Amino acid sequence: MSILGNIIWFVFGGAVTGLMWCFSGIIWSITIIGIPVGKQCFKIAKLCFFPFGKTVENTGGTGSFLLNMLWVCLTGWSLAVEATVIGLIYCLTIVGIPFGKQYFKIAKLALMPFGSEIK
Repeated sequence: MSILGNIIWFVFGGAVTGLMWCFSGIIWSITIIGIPVGKQCFKIAKLCFFPFGKTVENTGGTGSFLLNMLWVCLTGWSLAVEATVIGLIYCLTIVGIPFGKQYFKIAKLALMPFGSEIK
């Protein structure tokens, strides 16, 4: 199911979501200070392309909290709103609920990417 879900996911929205995260990573990586943030964006883009069968665990501390606050103010809110809206649209049908749940996972990660580990 994981392979089939990932293929359907990629075709029906995962590619666009992953490209948005890649674009954010490129923008953040322009400056030397933003490279760690860009690196995190690319990790999340990888999850956005193929999310089925993967889990996210929060293991953050004070440093990650401060980075998350900076992230939410500058970039994270727009990606979280995008994922939430698309997730709500998918949840309008019974068939789309698993895909909506994946978008909600990505929206949560968009608000707290630092200190989160993708397994």
